[in-house]
Amino acid sequence: MLFLLCSAGAAFEVSRRDLAFGALAPANAALVHEANAVRPPDFVNAQPGFERTSSGLQWKDRAIGSGKEATIGDRVVYEWEGYTLGYFGRPFEAKTGVKGGDFARDRDYDRFVVGKGEVIPALEEGVLGMREGGIRQLVFGPEIGYPMLGDEKLGVIADPSHDRVGPKPESFSGMRALNFVLSSKGDALDKTLLINVRLVRVDKPGGSKKF
Repeated sequence: MLFLLCSAGAAFEVSRRDLAFGALAPANAALVHEANAVRPPDFVNAQPGFERTSSGLQWKDRAIGSGKEATIGDRVVYEWEGYTLGYFGRPFEAKTGVKGGDFARDRDYDRFVVGKGEVIPALEEGVLGMREGGIRQLVFGPEIGYPMLGDEKLGVIADPSHDRVGPKPESFSGMRALNFVLSSKGDALDKTLLINVRLVRVDKPGGSKKF
């Protein structure tokens, strides 16, 4: 079973055949909307059943893969879905998505080289130790998420289009949902995100898959 957490720590489950990720969205939106009415402001600090790292990333394996393990320097091929967990659980990326919407088309797998800074730090860290075929949930705040505003002192370049640092939502509506939350000033909106990752393939340097 795959579980999707809502803001107050409640969860619902779907069968593995529903891993066409967009099937999670309608039920999740209702649950998170209800939970937000009583959500403690520090809910992200204690997601039940999740491991927490020193960076603040929280992760949980929903399926353990049996193939090659992802390490620094590997190219990983993956598919993903994303939710604005702290704001009504709205999907900003879904594999099959809302019927009739622009999430509903098929798409190619995404890929990046681990350690090159091509994706957000939460995803870089989150895939380490995963094996091919595995499914992992990642919960994280903006500190290890998308660099929307940038910071000259830290050498962080603003990237509101998500062209430099992925993963980038495939659809316009997904970009709009994500950026609406990320661009809110201060604590106006909870910017906590949830990403579900399925690791499709790990390409080792010097292997048959050139990169």
